[in-house]
Amino acid sequence: MALVELEILDEKVALITLNRPEAANAMSKALLDDLNRVIHEINRNEIISCAIITGAGEKAFCAGADLKERRGMNDEEVVEAVRYIGKTVTNIESIEVPVIAAINGVAFGGGLELALACDIRIAADTASMGLTETSLAIIPGAGGTQRLPRLIGIGRAKQLIFTAKRITAAEALAWNLVEEVAPKNELLQVAIEMANVITQNGPIALRQAKISINQGMQFDLSYALQIEHTCYKKTIPTEDRLEGLAAFQEKRTPVYRGK
Repeated sequence: MALVELEILDEKVALITLNRPEAANAMSKALLDDLNRVIHEINRNEIISCAIITGAGEKAFCAGADLKERRGMNDEEVVEAVRYIGKTVTNIESIEVPVIAAINGVAFGGGLELALACDIRIAADTASMGLTETSLAIIPGAGGTQRLPRLIGIGRAKQLIFTAKRITAAEALAWNLVEEVAPKNELLQVAIEMANVITQNGPIALRQAKISINQGMQFDLSYALQIEHTCYKKTIPTEDRLEGLAAFQEKRTPVYRGK
């Protein structure tokens, strides 16, 4: 049984499911290996225009690192295990198409860090989340101290990390940690509907928009605008751009081919 399942919906949407419900979808080395394999498959598929990542079972999106697996590790092995989680989370962030996290249950520690690496987060109304590492006398080690303040602001991020507080989906929405909250039994459908809206748009434009936003956020506005211009220019010679103009003039739905 695969620890990470990949299903392609209507050719354009990749549904990634973390599949260790008996362990709250915790990130063992085997699960991380599977997840990186799936990421590679998605990036090789030029037809996919959006991805969704969720967890199997009723209780957990991802509870973070597999602490049972970590018990027998020495200090160096723990550091390497955390590094592998961080590398995998960055690989999620680097998926070329937009990625939606459908947070179906608890997302603690590395599980929330995984969601932070996604482009859009939708949480079930029963979900709870937090960067709880300081309660275990460690700190977030897979990007949480960096991605969280960029998303919700330094003060809120420090509050969440220093207190190791677990917050509800409603609190996460109020803090801008998630973009949307949905009833638990409708979560996946809401995520799929959003993905279907995204995939109606130009595939090359989606990829270039993601590059422009993600890279631009790391620099001052002046240089970030240069990044945007570079990404914009890559859409100009495409067949899709001409199809978009033609469809607009002919008052029809465009048919984009990613060319």
